[in-house]
Amino acid sequence: MTEDFRLVIDLSVVLGAAAVGGALAALLRQPILLGYLLAGMLVGPTGLGLLKEVPQVEGLAQLGVAFLLFALGVSFSLGEIRKVQGVSLGGSALQILLTIAVTTLISVGVGWVSSPSQGIFLGAVLSLSSTAVVLRSLMDRNELESIQGQIMLGILVVQDLAVGLMIAVLPALNKPLEELWLALGEALLTIGLIAAGAIAAGIWLLPPLLRLLAKTESRELFLLGVVALCLGIALLTQYLGLSIEIGAFIAGLMISEVEYADQTLDYVESIRDIFTTLFFASIGMLIDPVFLWQHLDLIIELVSLVILGKFLITTPIVKLFGYSWKTSLLAGMGLAQIGEFSFVLLTAGRGLGLVSQQVYLLTLGTTAVTLLVTPFLLKLVPLLLELPLLRQILKEDEILDIDLTGLPQRNHVIVCGYGRVGKSVVKLLQKQNYPVLVIEQSETVINEVRDAQLPYIYGNAASATILAKAGVDQALGMAIALSDSMSTRLCLKRALEFAPELDVIVRANSDRDIELLYQLGAREVVQPEFEASLELAAHLFFTLGMGERHIQQEVQQVRDSHYANLRGDHPPERTGRLLRQAAQDMNSRWFTLPEDSPVAGMSLADIQLRQLTGVTLLAIVRADGTEVDYPSGQTCLQVGDRLLIVGQPAEFEAFEALINGRVSVPQGETSFLWVMLPEETGEQTRTIADLHLPETVTIRALRREGTLLSEPSADCSLMAGDRLLLTGPMDALQRIGDQLQARSTPLPP
Repeated sequence: MTEDFRLVIDLSVVLGAAAVGGALAALLRQPILLGYLLAGMLVGPTGLGLLKEVPQVEGLAQLGVAFLLFALGVSFSLGEIRKVQGVSLGGSALQILLTIAVTTLISVGVGWVSSPSQGIFLGAVLSLSSTAVVLRSLMDRNELESIQGQIMLGILVVQDLAVGLMIAVLPALNKPLEELWLALGEALLTIGLIAAGAIAAGIWLLPPLLRLLAKTESRELFLLGVVALCLGIALLTQYLGLSIEIGAFIAGLMISEVEYADQTLDYVESIRDIFTTLFFASIGMLIDPVFLWQHLDLIIELVSLVILGKFLITTPIVKLFGYSWKTSLLAGMGLAQIGEFSFVLLTAGRGLGLVSQQVYLLTLGTTAVTLLVTPFLLKLVPLLLELPLLRQILKEDEILDIDLTGLPQRNHVIVCGYGRVGKSVVKLLQKQNYPVLVIEQSETVINEVRDAQLPYIYGNAASATILAKAGVDQALGMAIALSDSMSTRLCLKRALEFAPELDVIVRANSDRDIELLYQLGAREVVQPEFEASLELAAHLFFTLGMGERHIQQEVQQVRDSHYANLRGDHPPERTGRLLRQAAQDMNSRWFTLPEDSPVAGMSLADIQLRQLTGVTLLAIVRADGTEVDYPSGQTCLQVGDRLLIVGQPAEFEAFEALINGRVSVPQGETSFLWVMLPEETGEQTRTIADLHLPETVTIRALRREGTLLSEPSADCSLMAGDRLLLTGPMDALQRIGDQLQARSTPLPP
């Protein structure tokens, strides 16, 4: 068999195995590049040994690195950095330098490397995080536009750009220590000269060249010209003493500011993806599974050390730039893995002798495992932050800034999120002269709020502390237009904890959130894509001669059905799976209804679960296995039902007491009313007995800063700002509520 034909077979085997490995990884919701690495391990020399021309395959894989960095340069976006420019630029530089410094000290101290240069190289490898994995995780959780998502993406963009600089200075690290700084200076000077030439070429030479190629209207010719440009500049930089990779990156940067940048990226992406797949598969060929198995304990220790170390470095840096601890913790954990560009650095450093074979294999294994566990860590951290102890510690840190000037205290409308939707809602409310209060967490967006001279609170709208400061219990209504689903759910639930009867309108970020938001208590849920479809259809119906009243009835019917016709039919098992997945992102527990429960046989509307306990019932599994997802108010509970409940620990205790008969369920004409003890009650603490309530009125629950106390005793202390759930005849409740709100003196002693 000829050598050329053998190479074709080897390429077919590698790409075929990579396709299968990538598909399996995608099905398991893991990073696809892990599938490529495993495919390379399987068919490589340390696996089944199916390849014969490994050096030639690795040579072609280097094209993958070149095209990967070329596409990175082309897709460079100043916009992503401007969103959080302070933490993106300054934070990224601090994070990279600190990671390199700490890694160098540790690796040299314990003997992992033989010189400080090798320690610096290892630190550069560990300083990078995975754009692909973090981006995928943020997309899956609808958190791309969240404040922690913007911070992570901004830092990742700068990290990716730093790869080019790191590759450029790698040869200098191979010099003796006494020549190191001189070599680094020469490398930076060379890069500066090449960058100056690239900028000049990007301004005066590239635009007319690409314009000429585009005028041919030939996709093939345009692609051929771009590839020739990429490889030509890459070869030029290698001739000047730098690497092919940095040349490809500079070529991409040259094109990034040209009007044909998007077209170039679109044409090159398919070639880039094929050769990048080949590159990651070739990395997998170098991984020895026997070596990894023999050193599994060490790799697990290294993974723990890397994740903890990067987390402890990144989190304080984000906090240093003025963000809350919660945001800092989320960003720190999100960037705690090692990135895919670390493979590029490792390969380049291995060729220069900057890393030993053992450290190389250990780093490869550690990188792969950190990529694997990152999606799980990103899901786990928000749940941990909702634990009562952590919420208590972090709550004082959640308010970043409040404009106290003209802050409305009652009869106002709260708008959570000042993006495109929130901004439009505010304009419409202002046009009708409604007082508005904006809650926003984005550093860039809050400047727009200040410029518009709107009352605002700069902080997390899902925070109970923020909602209390916003006076949610005194508001006329609330519009939630947050960009991530998790914050939207928490904001809705906590707002209704303060004001169960509040009229809350919510924007759903995806169709799978619609029913869940209704179940959590939203008065109306709006899905932008579906609303656009309804408006387009309504206009078409009118032009086709349908009556306006008929059109309104059809549109309203779709809205009343919660867009059921537009969402399509989903199998019950898929609905249940999505429901449980959403519940996992919140604080949820399963309860079983006991045989002697007083609520057995009662409808949810009669029980008033949210009023009495604060919990939300998401699903019921009957004793015969029947599942009831998103039960309505008419749904009756039965003995043996398993109930999926969302709430806080204190709310779970109140619910458990209710279903076990330790507290009674109001019957007949009994009404509910939440009242707040006004600030004028003074600083002195009083008790429930001091309120002198009539016998027909009972206090069923007390809320203080988002914490629920069910069935408080008569000697329970009261403070200004406490919210009390009163039950009894409605006329008596209203009279007591008016008396409390009218008080201007402290409660009676």
